[in-house]
Amino acid sequence: MTGADRAGPPPTPPGPLEPWPETVRWQPISRDLIWVELIRLGILLAVALVVLGVIWAVAGHWLLGAAIGVALLLSAWRAVTIVRAVRAWGYAERDDDLLVRHGLLVRRLSIVPYSRMQFVDVSAGPLERAFDLATVQLHTAAAASDARVPGLRPAEASRLRDRLTALGEDRAEGL
Repeated sequence: MTGADRAGPPPTPPGPLEPWPETVRWQPISRDLIWVELIRLGILLAVALVVLGVIWAVAGHWLLGAAIGVALLLSAWRAVTIVRAVRAWGYAERDDDLLVRHGLLVRRLSIVPYSRMQFVDVSAGPLERAFDLATVQLHTAAAASDARVPGLRPAEASRLRDRLTALGEDRAEGL
């Protein structure tokens, strides 16, 4: 029996969504984004329930009552997925590119080379500002490759924006 026989099957290579599990240090986003998303869901649900309730009161058809029940069930399901979806977000800064991952059912890994970045946006809506959060949006020449990192503290968003801008300028000079 050779050493290869005793070792067992060779280890499986990492999947396409985890190409560098040992060399990448993933940074999580703030868990406060969960509250922002839950409040957004609550506002949307409140508007939908008011509209459905008024129509139900006027029309009186039982299907509208069923629609209210379905809206409540879907909202409860969405609340659970919001918590898991926020925990799935992460980003990693490497020497030549930025990695952004997110998604539950459909996982997505975006790799944005610093040399391809055209500009970096930092935005924060009213709810995000209330929770002291911001979103960094990266723009490249290809619209489909734009990546965003939500749920960052403003200081981290500014640091990331400045670093990405500086790295983008440095890498673009070499082209």
